[in-house]
Amino acid sequence: MDVSGTSTGDANTRRQEAVKATARQLLVKLSAGGLSLEAVAADSGLAVTDVAAVFPHRDDLLTALVIDAYNTSGAAMEQADQAALDAQASAGARLLAVTRALRAWSFANPAEFTLIYGSPVPGYDAPQETVQPASRTPEALGAIIRSALEAGELTPPPRPLPGPSVLLPTAVEVFGGAPEAPFSDIIERGIVLWSNLIGLLVFQVFSRTHDSVRDQAAFFDRAIAVAAEGIGLVVPLGENTD
Repeated sequence: MDVSGTSTGDANTRRQEAVKATARQLLVKLSAGGLSLEAVAADSGLAVTDVAAVFPHRDDLLTALVIDAYNTSGAAMEQADQAALDAQASAGARLLAVTRALRAWSFANPAEFTLIYGSPVPGYDAPQETVQPASRTPEALGAIIRSALEAGELTPPPRPLPGPSVLLPTAVEVFGGAPEAPFSDIIERGIVLWSNLIGLLVFQVFSRTHDSVRDQAAFFDRAIAVAAEGIGLVVPLGENTD
């Protein structure tokens, strides 16, 4: 048997991926609150000690799942944005593309969506290492807003937010600096757009709009267009939503 460091590392990676795959399936049945190393071991056919060898505690496993969820959903948005850029789409069309991509990921992975955007998991506090993966979603939105601002695609707000700003310095840094008037409040408006997007997805993934909306995909596009008006961006509607 090859016991070199590389082979051991590869074996650990394969085991980590197998454990996470089982854990994702259990999220659907047990929810994050019911996840445990023992449950994963029983469902995967591994010994608990084998599971604990790669994820010593339940929280380590949850953190890995959280990071994967943020990274895969963020990557879906980034890939959609690159495709829109390659097609020379407007900023509004780019915004529609990336939000549709997050919506598609959310419906394809409802348990993972719930893990990162649903109710907090009892007894679990996400560590600092989840912050960077979690930032991919607002960064994807921020990149489009910044591009629209630089390209002159934004309409100044009819009623600027009153000063002073309530933003933390990190939010300004992520955006690349605070714009001057009449767009000095664009970062705050972008955070509202981000909040609206996640809230809209929560409503749709958890079937909160099915009693009032007959076309969920079309309503999503319209809601994004309405939310984008808050930053002065026009989102084109009427495109294929499949």
